[in-house]
Amino acid sequence: MAPVPKNKVCILGSGNWGSTAARIIGSNVTKLSDFDNDVRIWVYEEMVDGRKLTDIINTEHENVKYLPGHKLPENVVAVADAAEAVRDATHIVVVIPHQFIQHLLDTIHGHTAPNARAISLIKGIGISSQGMTTMTQIIHRTLAIPVASLSGANIANEIAEERYCETTIGCAEPDEAIVWRSLFNTPYFRVNCVSDVIGVEFCGALKNVVAVGAGFIDGLGLGNNTKAAVIRIGFLEMRRLAMHISGARIQDSTFMESCGIADVITTCYGGRNRRLAEEFVRTGKPMPELERDLLNGQKLQGYLTAGEVHAYIDGCGVTDHFPMFTNIYRICYEGAPPESIFEGLNVDFSRDRLQ
Repeated sequence: MAPVPKNKVCILGSGNWGSTAARIIGSNVTKLSDFDNDVRIWVYEEMVDGRKLTDIINTEHENVKYLPGHKLPENVVAVADAAEAVRDATHIVVVIPHQFIQHLLDTIHGHTAPNARAISLIKGIGISSQGMTTMTQIIHRTLAIPVASLSGANIANEIAEERYCETTIGCAEPDEAIVWRSLFNTPYFRVNCVSDVIGVEFCGALKNVVAVGAGFIDGLGLGNNTKAAVIRIGFLEMRRLAMHISGARIQDSTFMESCGIADVITTCYGGRNRRLAEEFVRTGKPMPELERDLLNGQKLQGYLTAGEVHAYIDGCGVTDHFPMFTNIYRICYEGAPPESIFEGLNVDFSRDRLQ
């Protein structure tokens, strides 16, 4: 009898978070008998000090541009061709900026294994006047494979340093959730699984908008009391938007997971969306310029999502129900002063209910 083929993991994306995921998965697969030890990671090829980044990763076992100072397991193999990276992979981890997802999926379409499934680590969703489209929905629609989601209070550099934290996996199938958990769970990176796939994604994307607001407060130098108020109101607007945009599809309990309240807190104190919003206030430079100057090639999600959220709530005629999100949009896109973030914040959230 022929041996049963082993599962294989591919990671699409080699930025800060993708490289951190590669450290975890590369270590975990060596302990899982039903997984091949090799983990391919698709790397957007670029030159670093005259050398290809893929060559540096495969020889020095370190992503010196996006995760310097942290070694990758030697079984993590960098590949510059996305279609080649996913060939024969049964478990595909997608971790790229959300504005690039469709182009990547079009590139790998037709090259995935028939038994493949994916998990999205992308903290972004598409929101327009027509409604919400999540990354798992886009992946499933393009590749016709099952898709889970992972999000949480997960600043990549802290995880790479193996500091204790939690994350949330949203997966509709309990058996699949167990497999995904086995790939990510470690003594320092603790995974909890829920069935609310869309809710996990929604929280991961919307918290970046709240973090922009928190950054404005830091830029204004207004202190922790004011910042706490902005975080609380922003969190409640996240819940309200979930109710408005999806009805009962998103579970209220998801907001109490790591992907919800915990991620809001950590991002509002330590994330790059907060950092650039603070610099936006202090320097007056536009967000795209700050992104280019300060993020070493990484991309922001918060101000992009703020624009998408505004397109939806404005199209529905409910901007007055979301004063914080509306004010953040106007500051980012319309030149409103950062101090205007407080306008109209006397909103009653007491009757908001999800499931």
